[in-house]
Amino acid sequence: MFNKRIKIFIIFSSFLLLVCVARLAQMQLLAGSRVQNKIAELKKQSASIQQLNTLRGKILDRKARELAIDEPRFWLNIDYSLSQYWDERIQKCMLMTAAKKDEPQKAISEVKEEINNKIEDIELVISKCEYFDIEPNEIEGRIRQINDDIWNLRAYMTRIWFFPDQEFEQVDPDPNERDLLVFKKGDIAEINKNYPILELETEDAIFIAQIEFQNIEGIKILPRANRHYPYGTAAAQTIGWVRPAKRQEDKELFAADKLRSYLEGEVCGEEGVEYVCEEILRGRRGEKYIDIDENLISHTDIKPGNDVVLTLDIVLQQRIEKYMAEYPHEPNCGPGMAAVVLDVETDEILALVSLPVYDLNRARYDFGTLSDPNGPQPLINRAINVHYPPGSVVKPLILIAGLETGMITPDEVISCPAHAPEPGWPRCLIWRRNPWMGHDNWWENNARNAIKGSCNIYFSKLADMMDSAILQHWLFMFGYGRTLLSPPKTSEQTEIDRNMRQLSGAISSTNPKDRNPTLAQMPPLRDADRKMFGIGQGNLRVTPLQVANTMATIARGGISISPILFRDFQHPESTPLNISKETLDVVYDGMSAVVNETNGTANKQFGPILQDFAAQDVKIYGKTGSTEGEEHAWFAGFAEDSTGRKLAFAVIVEGGQHGSSDAAPLASEILQICIQEGYIGRPANPNIGI
Repeated sequence: MFNKRIKIFIIFSSFLLLVCVARLAQMQLLAGSRVQNKIAELKKQSASIQQLNTLRGKILDRKARELAIDEPRFWLNIDYSLSQYWDERIQKCMLMTAAKKDEPQKAISEVKEEINNKIEDIELVISKCEYFDIEPNEIEGRIRQINDDIWNLRAYMTRIWFFPDQEFEQVDPDPNERDLLVFKKGDIAEINKNYPILELETEDAIFIAQIEFQNIEGIKILPRANRHYPYGTAAAQTIGWVRPAKRQEDKELFAADKLRSYLEGEVCGEEGVEYVCEEILRGRRGEKYIDIDENLISHTDIKPGNDVVLTLDIVLQQRIEKYMAEYPHEPNCGPGMAAVVLDVETDEILALVSLPVYDLNRARYDFGTLSDPNGPQPLINRAINVHYPPGSVVKPLILIAGLETGMITPDEVISCPAHAPEPGWPRCLIWRRNPWMGHDNWWENNARNAIKGSCNIYFSKLADMMDSAILQHWLFMFGYGRTLLSPPKTSEQTEIDRNMRQLSGAISSTNPKDRNPTLAQMPPLRDADRKMFGIGQGNLRVTPLQVANTMATIARGGISISPILFRDFQHPESTPLNISKETLDVVYDGMSAVVNETNGTANKQFGPILQDFAAQDVKIYGKTGSTEGEEHAWFAGFAEDSTGRKLAFAVIVEGGQHGSSDAAPLASEILQICIQEGYIGRPANPNIGI
């Protein structure tokens, strides 16, 4: 009987063992089992996410020169595990936690010692930062900001995770207990990261930092992507710069894409191309999911931002900027100036100059000085974002409108006698200088001669002959009264408008309410104001780019094309203005006479060097301009060579009193630089510009 019971027990035990072994095999070997799946799911829930930094695309000029690139820069970083000891909320919660332990006095004493040691470390870090020419209170402020940002995020996530249907004040009326709840429950990934507090700008600074901070736990020297501008000041206002992405519009830009949305410390475009092309330049960061056993669950590769290629030639731009800044101007001139150079065939912008300039690599640090409204305001792009009265550079357009509408014929004379005009009418420059003379003393004051001598009497009377709406129409068709630069078109467009900061100007008696009105939305031009518009005064306002674009349209035979700044993203669309060849010939003749004939308003400046331009196979057509009230000097026009290549240009000098003496010499040298860089004619020294 006993042996039988033993056998039964052995059989039963063996059966149970077999069941257990089978179950264990199922748990260990069957990957598809519910237990394995559950374990995998738990591991996944405990996974950590590692964000991989994004890489911003480059900005290049037309010859693939790098204008803006990401390069590694080294920063002094502090672990939150150290910086948190500078937070009184953390200190309080640590002491409250210690007070609830079995031996509270001992625990509190240990915590106080820990806090004091860490604070000493932080104070040491702050004091050592003085070696890098930064005030201690600035480093303190950065550490406090890190602590505040992370605490606020911990508080928010604690409420969202554990009390989604309650206001936080309702969870516990005691604020100390609420803080303790955040301290214990707010276990977010950010508490395990480090944060930059000081940029190490030189190799010497990196070396010193490595020595000074090597024994401080929680302090690291780590590389971060830094936006670098190799050409410094060249085209600064056009290229723009980047700043930390903290504004609401930044958060909205990529809100639907978590791998493009901005993390703490990341940057976005602030001005110029950096701002306009944010959607193109901004890359998509990578991401790694790692489970509790440090196994890689999933991986998303970094997708660098796309490059943006501009039509600018940065060397041409740099040379023009340098020449204009160093030119010996009259004391009343500048420092505000602008110049634009366009390729007539394509309307590509080769140079978009605005002075004074600033160093893009210092913009974030010098912003307070650069943005001072009482200073020279170098941040403003004067080529596209300042309104100027055009003065006499508008006269070729006025002549085209008058001839094409039949208000006048090329040979018809509008007399400019040697006496003062009727009250309320502009005076002619020649009479103001010599009251016993008018243009009638020099020639028959017909169309081409009126351009040559820039006769105010002729053009004020011609503009007054035209219907106001027709005059506005011609101004608008040539690009006045509207913005000309368009943002690049991409496949991923958002609803946020990120166009270049530019002004549309004014072609009416009052300023339009809309930023960029259509012709139908334009306020009217009063009849009494037409005569002042005829000489580029009154309420007529333009930008240097608009003036250069008008000259390009004339040089193309009346074909209008919007200026292009972004290669690959923009393609020119041409609009014929249907200007007759006879009209264009008259305008060309007059603009050539301005430069090439005696008594042309720019002949005194260009006469001595016309042979040089002829030897370089370049012919110049120009128009001087000067304005009253707001005193500015203009010179604009176009140049061509025997191969058909043409460049249009416009130059303005703020404070200049005479377009002939203050602006024309700058335009002459700009054309010489263009010849040397190979854009027109043939350089005397073919090696220059290569």
